[in-house]
Amino acid sequence: MAKKGEVTVEEKLRALYDLQLIDSRVDEIRNVRGELPLEVEDLEDDVLGLKTRLDKLKTDLETINFEITAKKNLIDESKTLIKKYTEQQKNVRNSREFNSISKELEFQELEIQLAEKNIKEFKVQIEQKKEVISQTKEKLSERDAHLKHKKSELDAILAETEKEEKALLNKSLEFQEQIEDRLVSAYARIRNSVKNGLAVVPIERGASGGSFFTIPPQVQVEIASRKKIITDEHSGRILVDPVLAEEEQEKMEKLFAKI
Repeated sequence: MAKKGEVTVEEKLRALYDLQLIDSRVDEIRNVRGELPLEVEDLEDDVLGLKTRLDKLKTDLETINFEITAKKNLIDESKTLIKKYTEQQKNVRNSREFNSISKELEFQELEIQLAEKNIKEFKVQIEQKKEVISQTKEKLSERDAHLKHKKSELDAILAETEKEEKALLNKSLEFQEQIEDRLVSAYARIRNSVKNGLAVVPIERGASGGSFFTIPPQVQVEIASRKKIITDEHSGRILVDPVLAEEEQEKMEKLFAKI
């Protein structure tokens, strides 16, 4: 939609307030979702982290079992050597050979003792790893169930609001096309700097909407005349008179009902 060439100040105020009503409606929709998208994202990270930890624990178990098998093989090899050296010792010809074989026998016995000690330590590690794996699986199951619940909750909200939000965002762009760039930029700047994203507000009980600061009677008259765009000196918001606001609210409610 092409931007209008010559428009009155009143038309600009109406267009700005309409834009505000549309964007506020989008804000409401997003507020309904609240922190749910972030909660889902955090839970997804937790689940991924627990799965990664579980995979590492299982890999650690495989490594330990491999080490146990290696130690058992070493024990078997040492026993075979002990049997061999014991037979050799029966046929030695001098004390030097006897002592040499005795040292080999002693070394193999120590190898067996050390390997058996290692195996016991590995078995303790296995029990510890299994306990951690059990706890991690339990935690993963809880987190995964919680994630599914939150995802279902988020999907339900998205199903209800996604179509409306998309339509409203398109309407927001359409209305921006009707307003000159400098006003759109000013609107966006104010909206990003004030509470609740309210950049255009009506006068309520003699004060700027959402403010406790009274607007002087003369300024209220100027706002009601709709001859120029006036901002609240305290909040910087663009001000519109209550009558204009009510008229535009009724108009936009009809628009929202069709979306």
